Amino acid sequence: MSKSPAPQQHRARKRFGQNFLVDQGIIRQIVRVIGPRADDNLVEIGPGKGAITSLLLDHCESLNVIELDRDLVPILLAQFAKFKDFKIHQTDALNFDFSSLVGEGKPLRVVGNLPYNISTPLIFHLLSFQDKIADMHFMLQKEVVLRLAAKAGEKNYGRLSIMAQYYCEVENLFEVPPESFQPAPKVDSAIVRLTPHKQKPYVADNLNHLETLVRAAFSQRRKTLRNSFKSLNLDEEIASLDVDLSKRAENLSLAEYVSISNALVAMAAEQ
Repeated sequence: MSKSPAPQQHRARKRFGQNFLVDQGIIRQIVRVIGPRADDNLVEIGPGKGAITSLLLDHCESLNVIELDRDLVPILLAQFAKFKDFKIHQTDALNFDFSSLVGEGKPLRVVGNLPYNISTPLIFHLLSFQDKIADMHFMLQKEVVLRLAAKAGEKNYGRLSIMAQYYCEVENLFEVPPESFQPAPKVDSAIVRLTPHKQKPYVADNLNHLETLVRAAFSQRRKTLRNSFKSLNLDEEIASLDVDLSKRAENLSLAEYVSISNALVAMAAEQ
């Protein structure tokens, strides 16, 4: 295993949501579940001071990292510039075109210790590139992982669960305690694996319509679907469907949301 110079001092910045992973046992466990291979097209979001980066490069010398904090760039270069296929993109991952990294037709394997304050919008951004991604492994706030993996009827089930599972198989792998970080966050973390479906189990005829339907359903999640769907101005159309409108949003499965959306899209096309 190659050794890297000791990372330079860098104070974690609250505005970037930085909590640096320092527990070597957890770091090794994360890399084991990722299982990097020599020919992988790896992308790491938010490498920080390179705790996970170092072990990834032991297995795969081709690695793109995306880091917003410009002060971390020289620290990373000091450690990893010796790897000829190591490249830093000093930019905001929320605006990054991930398709630009798909070289020679190789899908991306995305890894990241994601800042809690941008984790959900960043996942939605990445899902827009899901046809170019083989899998994603993220460290997230435990609550977000529970939401991603939740099934219909569970208290954490919501819009994020449905849209993530529309695109991906979601696996909640293991938890990471606050003391594994410096500074220690005030919440527990967890590792999740998202694997884009090669063939989606349920296909929406109009994805924008499905997203609008799900957003409306969960906009007032404690109310019945009859009340939540009023914002769509489709009372007659929805009433004509075989849907129990006395249910709440969390009681419908992904399959049911796709079915309702497709039925409404078909009705609109006939008008």
